[in-house]
Amino acid sequence: MMKDNKVIGRIHSIESCGTVDGPGIRFVVFMQGCVLRCRYCHNPDTWEINRGNEYTPQELMAEIRKYKSYMKFSGGGVTFTGGEPLLQAEFVAEVSKMCKEEGISVAIDTSGFIWNDAVQRVLDYTDIILLDIKNFDPIIYREVTGVSLDPTLRLMDYLRGKNINTWIRYVLVPNLTDNLENIEELSRYLDQYPNVSKIELLGFHKMGEYKWEELGLEYTLANTREPAKDLLNQVKEILERNGKNVSLNS
Repeated sequence: MMKDNKVIGRIHSIESCGTVDGPGIRFVVFMQGCVLRCRYCHNPDTWEINRGNEYTPQELMAEIRKYKSYMKFSGGGVTFTGGEPLLQAEFVAEVSKMCKEEGISVAIDTSGFIWNDAVQRVLDYTDIILLDIKNFDPIIYREVTGVSLDPTLRLMDYLRGKNINTWIRYVLVPNLTDNLENIEELSRYLDQYPNVSKIELLGFHKMGEYKWEELGLEYTLANTREPAKDLLNQVKEILERNGKNVSLNS
């Protein structure tokens, strides 16, 4: 977003010492705005882009520098998530460029749905993409997110062409994203992408349900239980085929 000829970012919140959004200790920036409407989203309060706190790239960078030693010591860096951080790609690109100039690693947690020149600039400064694939069946993907899977698959091809280190994230939701045949197809598909260094299998949880209620939104998964450990382990084994590195966070 531009304001008085300056790039301004709208940020929902900041986590200064995160440990789950990439390697090492991370400075995690939750950006406002998302075009997806994932049924299991635990941050629906980030959907609206016109909320949050305004930052210039310089102001955010000043906060990031305070934790530079922690990130360097742990092999960490900065992670932009949301929401969908690439919805504010101009701002993310400016901050990412500053991070790279100071030797700070950058990770982007994205659905892969947004593509434009600014996104391409972001990727020039990105070390790791955390790519959320909600499901490999295009029909179920649209049911889960409200949008098409195609842009995500096109981004995967671009990342492979640029050899950008990519982690795939998959959320296992009982009776929604737990079709084992679809997961087997995804596992085979990922064999084509040597730049995918890790798959994070995440168990569905309802920790964000209260946010839906506060926002007056219908939470359609209220009666859905967390996946059983046996199912999670079965899916992990499928994704591990052909030597893939899979982590399980249940």
